[in-house]
Amino acid sequence: MAAGKCDLCPKRTAFGRNIRHKHSGRWERKAQRTNREFRPNVHKRRLLIDGRMRRVNVCTRCLRTQMKRLSEGKPAIPADALSR
Repeated sequence: MAAGKCDLCPKRTAFGRNIRHKHSGRWERKAQRTNREFRPNVHKRRLLIDGRMRRVNVCTRCLRTQMKRLSEGKPAIPADALSR
């Protein structure tokens, strides 16, 4: 599995709460909440960056954007994308 962070955009693991389905019990009691992680869909891919093939961790949103930019004839990855 790739790291939980995209190398091209600021997307990383986010934390939140999960509301359980169980609502039974006393009437004052709220539904139980548990902590959870929201992990980005990150893949390890080899991409052409500055004329060299580099292995980077890329989220699926960035992969889609890259394919769109290539079909439009633009450079797939901006030169300053990995320097962030």
